[in-house]
Amino acid sequence: MTFTVHFAHIRPSLQCLWTGDVWQRAEQLELSHFRPEGSRHRPRTSARLLYDAVGIFGIFTVEDRYVRCLRTNYADQVYKDSCVEFFVQPKPGGGYFNFEFNCCGALLCSYIIDPRRTETGFRHFIAIPEEDGRQVKVCHTMPQTVEPEITVPVDWLLEFFIPFSLLEKYAGPLGTVKAQTWRANFNKCGDETSHPHWGSWSQLKELNFHMPECFGTIRFE
Repeated sequence: MTFTVHFAHIRPSLQCLWTGDVWQRAEQLELSHFRPEGSRHRPRTSARLLYDAVGIFGIFTVEDRYVRCLRTNYADQVYKDSCVEFFVQPKPGGGYFNFEFNCCGALLCSYIIDPRRTETGFRHFIAIPEEDGRQVKVCHTMPQTVEPEITVPVDWLLEFFIPFSLLEKYAGPLGTVKAQTWRANFNKCGDETSHPHWGSWSQLKELNFHMPECFGTIRFE
């Protein structure tokens, strides 16, 4: 799978304006591959990306239900809440970043070099400290927490900005991003909602988002 990331001649405002002029110039992808281990809940989830000289902008829109969100701190286990994720591998054979956002805007992110599992986590990874993770800017349309769970249909958006300088601190120099191809995936989950589900843009071989061999390709125009 290949997705084109267009250059943002006007920077997105980080106000979750999916239908705004800036985001209308971006291509749209759908997270349509849901794992059979999940419930019958298949929230329609779409995403867009743009970039400029400084970094990557992204936005998700979710037509959801059974929405729950309890984690509020940086590096909390946000994937247990109603959550969207952007995984990206800038360099072939290098590590990848997992940017995981619950619908209330809390972030978990790491740089993962070897995703094989051990008793304490991944075999080789760097937990990105909060002072670096706070460079990722987030806008969201849900409140700070959602409890009790919203069981009726509800739409929500989440928008983010990731500076290239943050990626370079862990992955090394990126050079001119224009015309580069990276590997990436986009995920939707909700492990501890009443209707757990695991969806992705690029199809997975098993229930495990941490499979860079299953990532699709993004190309910067």
